[in-house]
Amino acid sequence: MIAGIDEAGKGPVLGPMCVAGVLLDEKELGALVSLGVKDSKQLTPKRREALAIRIKELADRYYILEVSPLQIDELRKVMTMNEIMVACFVKVLDELRPGHAVVDAADINALRFGENIKRKYTGEIGITSEHDADKKYPIVSAASILAKVQRDALIKEIEKRVGSEIGSGYPSDQKTIRFLEKWIADHGSLPEFSRSSWETAKRLLKKAPAGAKLLTTNLY
Repeated sequence: MIAGIDEAGKGPVLGPMCVAGVLLDEKELGALVSLGVKDSKQLTPKRREALAIRIKELADRYYILEVSPLQIDELRKVMTMNEIMVACFVKVLDELRPGHAVVDAADINALRFGENIKRKYTGEIGITSEHDADKKYPIVSAASILAKVQRDALIKEIEKRVGSEIGSGYPSDQKTIRFLEKWIADHGSLPEFSRSSWETAKRLLKKAPAGAKLLTTNLY
């Protein structure tokens, strides 16, 4: 049994991170190619959603780990983001228990990322850890699709709750920055679905009125 693992939402200042894993028998990998899976960023939202349904039907097992902004902020007090990513990938592997895993490396050093996963995982496993694995391996492409579709759905839930578009959540997205600036101006605080440990959040919060405080209610 082979698993592919990828994440969506490692870098955003708003919203959760999702880490998805897809488990398949090696003989079934060709079926993913027939579905036309590819890196989720190369697909339209509608196509991703349609493929996600087919992937879930085809997979022997799949698992999507949701990590809230509050959880990320708390974990960053005791470990680096790279260590958080290793822990999240290991959690997905614990759920799937494959014989081999192909992962999209979330560390600048792909080999180190794979070795750290293997070291933390409680069991025998082979690891292929590469950058852009979601473009090279259909099973990782499938995982990237599930992760992206799940995160997009969670972002839509946030927008429904606040009654406003928040953009992609990434610091480079001007719609996200404008939303944060307006929220802070209106509330004098960061929204509970922001990552307060991000430099973008800290910088924008400094512009808030004196006495502003961070909201810590967890939406998830």
